[in-house]
Amino acid sequence: MAVVTRTDIQGVRLLSRGKVRDIYDLGDHLLLIATDRISAFDHVLPQPIPDKGKVLHQISMFWFERMKDLVPHHVVSDDVDAYPEPLREYRDMLEGRSALVRKADMYPVECVARGYIVGSGWNDYQRTGAICGIPLPEGLRLCDRLPEPIFTPATKAEDGHDENISFDEMVAIVGGETAERLRELTLRLYREAAAWAEERGIIIADTKFEFGVIDGRMTICDEMLTPDSSRFWPRDEYRPGSPQPSFDKQYVRDYLERLGWDKNSPPPDLPEDVVEGTRRRYLEALERLTGHSLR
Repeated sequence: MAVVTRTDIQGVRLLSRGKVRDIYDLGDHLLLIATDRISAFDHVLPQPIPDKGKVLHQISMFWFERMKDLVPHHVVSDDVDAYPEPLREYRDMLEGRSALVRKADMYPVECVARGYIVGSGWNDYQRTGAICGIPLPEGLRLCDRLPEPIFTPATKAEDGHDENISFDEMVAIVGGETAERLRELTLRLYREAAAWAEERGIIIADTKFEFGVIDGRMTICDEMLTPDSSRFWPRDEYRPGSPQPSFDKQYVRDYLERLGWDKNSPPPDLPEDVVEGTRRRYLEALERLTGHSLR
């Protein structure tokens, strides 16, 4: 099992190295590589999760294809044979975890759909009885299903944290018509995906999308409905009123919370059982959602 934590492709410009993805600039296109790095609380953790990048990539590709009639995506190809010549010698590193994508003019907002109340939404609700200014019924419990999915945009602060904003604040950033279209599309994609996943034993509690414009068309970019961009819960273990078991990196967050780590100092090592437990959860999410094992 080859683990990829860092890439170095000679003769190609590295555009950015994020918490998970390495992005290279190929002129008209970008090369996106999903590594096996894992982050929590805005820190990249010392140990990678084997196969994690492949799971993220292959789940995204599944959803891009499934939802292509609702929204175009930015992927040109994830077949290494179709990549420019200098990249093909890196086949072993790129296969199953990379894609050649078109460049897009990205909207500076993250489009979040929530079907359940958890995370920062739960914190907002406890303080204000609302999430991003959307009033909710009284008496909701942690992880309760919401009466209807809601759209709660976010933006990036300078320190890299997501910051929830109101819809009116989003309108001020991208304009009213664009904000309406993004809200409608986000909720439609979420509903379609949530219904598909629930039939396969997974609750998608919430998810976030990133959109841009390519050739004048609103296009989905980056990743789609993965365990890194969503909360996935096993349907048969769902019990509102307390934290849920998950198929995503919440398993790692829970371990770090139990340690009492201050989230400012360098992150602690992950023991082998946490690494392997996280890997198993990611692989199970892939198999349940797509019906296929890792390739």
